[in-house]
Amino acid sequence: MSSVGLVVPAFRPTVEQLSAYVEALDERLSPAAIRIELDDPSEATLHALDALDSLPATVNAVPYRRGKGAAITSGFEHLDTDVLAFADADGATPAASVEAVVAPLLDGTADIAVGSRRHPDATVVSHQTHARRRMGDAFAWLARGLLDVDLYDFQCGAKAITAEAWGEVRKHLYEPGFAWDVEFIAMGGALGYPLVEVPVTWHDQPNSTVAPVRTATEMARALFVARHRALRLQDHRFHRAFPETTTALVDRDSR
Repeated sequence: MSSVGLVVPAFRPTVEQLSAYVEALDERLSPAAIRIELDDPSEATLHALDALDSLPATVNAVPYRRGKGAAITSGFEHLDTDVLAFADADGATPAASVEAVVAPLLDGTADIAVGSRRHPDATVVSHQTHARRRMGDAFAWLARGLLDVDLYDFQCGAKAITAEAWGEVRKHLYEPGFAWDVEFIAMGGALGYPLVEVPVTWHDQPNSTVAPVRTATEMARALFVARHRALRLQDHRFHRAFPETTTALVDRDSR
């Protein structure tokens, strides 16, 4: 039977919320391992986590902010399981939906699974603000036009990949922040791995650490960069003329 490893990237989390979510993930999925990749924690956060002796997870605390993508990449690199998955620490994607995202990889349907809150069959329990929804819709529309992957949602905080596929995709990931999600999908598609979009139940978290305007700018840039990298990976004549000058995440010291 295939084993599952989970990474929960966290930055300034509410410890009670994080611990409850991790326990729910453990109960629902029974993973072989859960790693909390914790960026720039306060002393109070470390203290509170240390007090949770029964928390079914390994906490890797780094004293600076690596970014979501770098944190997930580091976590995946430390897992030794057949399936690697991540779920954002805010718990916006419930444990049952994370289980649904992992399921197609366990039954061999796909090599990559992407949670989707914009899928027609998704259930949105609490909505983002109108402005954030409109930005998200615009981004998804642009991503579908630029990338060779037809999805409703590129940014939902729950995704999974087989260890075999990760062995190839990992070499082509460079974005340390929120743009990692888009690059992850684009590279998986460019390499030809079967990908499935899974509708989830979504609870928007108003205390998210995402800065909408700054993140929107970062994501727009990332789309065009991801398109370029995907086309170069597919040996497109024009794009292969521009060599990569950035070091891949797996080759950086991200701890």
